[in-house]
Amino acid sequence: MIIFQNVTKTYNHGMVALDKVSFKIQPNEFVSIVGRSGAGKSTIIKLLIGEEKPTKGQVFFGSYEVNKLKSKELPEFRRHIGVIFQDFRLLSKKTAFENVAFALEVNGRPQKEINELVPQVMEMVGIKDKMLNFPAELSGGEKQRVAIARAMINRPDVIIADEPTGNLDPFNTWEVIKLLTKINELGSTVILATHDKEIVNTLGQRVITVDGGRLIKDEANGRFIIG
Repeated sequence: MIIFQNVTKTYNHGMVALDKVSFKIQPNEFVSIVGRSGAGKSTIIKLLIGEEKPTKGQVFFGSYEVNKLKSKELPEFRRHIGVIFQDFRLLSKKTAFENVAFALEVNGRPQKEINELVPQVMEMVGIKDKMLNFPAELSGGEKQRVAIARAMINRPDVIIADEPTGNLDPFNTWEVIKLLTKINELGSTVILATHDKEIVNTLGQRVITVDGGRLIKDEANGRFIIG
């Protein structure tokens, strides 16, 4: 489903963010991308969603060659991907319901369908009772559940979680990881970028380790080991 083929990314000042990185991710996999801060995890995600282009190499997502997509083609491509961020990125003047509904509205879905789908997904992530609350009225764990619902609402092929537990306490961290596992079991590929050793070692899923922009390990049933 996803192929990084000999991908190098350098920035104008000569910094090498990724150096000849290659890997494949199959449909329905749960993959953790791990490494220290600045190792290249976020660059991989930016390349995958078309936010950045590689300096060399190719990025494939299904039938798309991501690095060749034009700006006008990106919105349609990104419908296949749901992204969850560490800082939630909720719209402060919209309720939890409206934040999730917005992802459907931009795709032109009818209001009747929105009114049916949003409560279903919010119930699945355990936050249906907070639908009318604004982000300022929600805890960190609740905000992240809204963000997960928003990422799931279009039933994407892939969910990318970029340090989704970085701002959460241990209890909410594990609740979010349980949700991601559930999403994976329902058929979506999940890519988790994290530097949380305990999460990765408990999951026991595939682990891709990057360090200094290089892919140094790729193991099924891997562990968080750097150094």
